[in-house]
Amino acid sequence: MAATETEEFAGRPFSALSGGERAQVALARVLAQRTGLLLLDEPTAALDLRHQELVLRVCRERAAAGVAVVVVLHDLGLAAAHADRVGVLHDGRIAVEGPPSEVFGAELLGRVYRQPVEVFPHPGPGSPSSCPCGTRNQTIHPL
Repeated sequence: MAATETEEFAGRPFSALSGGERAQVALARVLAQRTGLLLLDEPTAALDLRHQELVLRVCRERAAAGVAVVVVLHDLGLAAAHADRVGVLHDGRIAVEGPPSEVFGAELLGRVYRQPVEVFPHPGPGSPSSCPCGTRNQTIHPL
């Protein structure tokens, strides 16, 4: 519970937790099993940015400790920033797999998602970042 920051939820019924809190508790339950393999399907979906990073940091720590970790993510930015290897599914099959820097290309992602995609290096860690190309040229500035 400490690794997932869920100690404060211990006295509350599961039904009283928010979606994000339930996701954190679900991860804590999986980690408590101490298996050699973690299979996680969208573990960050209901979480805010801080808790998304927490979950993926825990996954990286487990992987570093020798646990096999497989995480399904639709957020390509999170996958690129945290994964050693990624696989992109297309029509129910693995279209390509490898390091994010080699796999996340604009042509492939555009074909898979049937949406033009721009891929550019993240200014910090250098991992690839992507965004869909809209029909208008529009720049979005952070607040």
